[in-house]
Amino acid sequence: MPGVQRRIGALFGVFFLLLVLAAGRTLYLGSLHSATLRRAARSQQLTYEKVPAQRGTITDRNGVDLAISEPAEDVSATPYLIKDPLKASQQLAPLLGRSQAQVLARLSQHSGFVYLARALPATRARQVMGLKLEGIQGTPTMRRVYPRGTLAAQVLGLVGSEGHALGLEYSLGSVLAGKIGERRVVSDAIGQPVSIEEVHHEVPGARVALTLDANIQQRTEDVLGAVGLKFHPKDATAIVMDPNTGAILSMANWPQVNANDPAGSSPEALENRAVGFDYEPGSTFKSMTVSAALQEGLITPSTGFEIPDQIQVADRTIHDDTEHPGESLTTAQILAQSSNVGAVKIGLLEGANRFSQWVRRFGFGAHTGIDLPGEEIGLVPSLSHYSGSSMGNLPIGQGESVTPIQMATAYSAIANGGILRAPHIVRSIEGKSTPDPAGRRVISSTTSAELRRMLEGVLAPGGTASEVSIPGYKLAGKTGTANKVDPMTGEYSKRAYVASFMGFAPASDPKLLCAVIIDEPQSGSIFGGVVAAPAFGQIMSFALPYLGIPPG
Repeated sequence: MPGVQRRIGALFGVFFLLLVLAAGRTLYLGSLHSATLRRAARSQQLTYEKVPAQRGTITDRNGVDLAISEPAEDVSATPYLIKDPLKASQQLAPLLGRSQAQVLARLSQHSGFVYLARALPATRARQVMGLKLEGIQGTPTMRRVYPRGTLAAQVLGLVGSEGHALGLEYSLGSVLAGKIGERRVVSDAIGQPVSIEEVHHEVPGARVALTLDANIQQRTEDVLGAVGLKFHPKDATAIVMDPNTGAILSMANWPQVNANDPAGSSPEALENRAVGFDYEPGSTFKSMTVSAALQEGLITPSTGFEIPDQIQVADRTIHDDTEHPGESLTTAQILAQSSNVGAVKIGLLEGANRFSQWVRRFGFGAHTGIDLPGEEIGLVPSLSHYSGSSMGNLPIGQGESVTPIQMATAYSAIANGGILRAPHIVRSIEGKSTPDPAGRRVISSTTSAELRRMLEGVLAPGGTASEVSIPGYKLAGKTGTANKVDPMTGEYSKRAYVASFMGFAPASDPKLLCAVIIDEPQSGSIFGGVVAAPAFGQIMSFALPYLGIPPG
């Protein structure tokens, strides 16, 4: 009996000791160490997550969606929590759009965090989360989608997974981005959310409408694609705009880029060359030379000139494109036939000082002010850098570089009665219209009208683009074929050219302007009248009736 009592007493003592230890542990955890434990619990079970704002939609002038945002999730993994990486990779791979080997490699990393997919569409993300795999997490984000794929891709730009942007997506970033929200998430022991509370609601970005017309843009891109197949150029650009307001109706680049898959194209193809391509304009610049002399009262459209086959200016000999005996040409004929000698003679009448001023007055060597990023300003020599032979090459578009948007803007001033106005591509933000730029007068309406009539001759019999026509419409414009400088020799290349055409219609009262620039055509022809002018005709033959512009 005493032995039994001793065993009972021993057991009682053991249980009492355990109770004391438990009470002590409770006191330690609940009082002395409670703050540390609460912080640990909060860090493991309570988190604050950013809620991405929906990026604003970009549409064309008629409300056609060009860029939209959709809910998505960044899917990540904590590899050391994955119990069976092989099985998990088999389940995840088809939902993530990756091979099993790729997913398995990530799940096998010695890391506490790896991304499995960025901006996975919400429907597929829900399927991933539905597998309820321990160690797989999803973080809400937004996915940028371009419904028309290649349409205006270089103009729109893109948004990368880290938020880096190009094109309009970059320049309008603060308008499109919206305001990020925040939510409070309480999770259970295995990381599954049990309570979600919105702390700050997100604010979506503004809706932006562009001046672009999706149908004209598509037609322009289709035409450039056909040019690419026929002439195999290095690249090509075309701009369609309203010369009276500066609104851009299409701005196309070739080769095309799929904005939903930018990795499939070279970095160079992502460039919007309509604003970023510096090139020597060649004969399209002769219109500037002639308009300056007209405005100064030095010539009229009917002023006659004796035109030899070549002309000497200081140490430089300038030839016409083809050999010919001496001939008499009027100013209008010099433009229509694109005589180099005639244009130089007109430039020499102006003199270097006045010519330099007029080049700047037409906006060359400066930004046009278009609401697009990446605009270059070209290269226009200052008067102090003119040499004795400069007036032998500058009046014919050699020795200075311009951009396609600069040339389109300058020709708009000729088309609209003499007002140089900044081009623009943003029509409205959140329904509020952006005002048309005011512009400034560079030539008189009389000079503008005279020049328009002369430029009709370029597309008339005997002109350099005589084979281009649109039934019912009188067209006006100018061809250009310019040698490129060989970077290896520093001299003009015998093989690399830029073919271009600047034109508008109807000639007497222009409502639409189109510029086409083809860089280094490789087959068929190099001449602006053969390579670029027909593309102008194909684009305008669609755009004019499509916009309801009456023949004239």
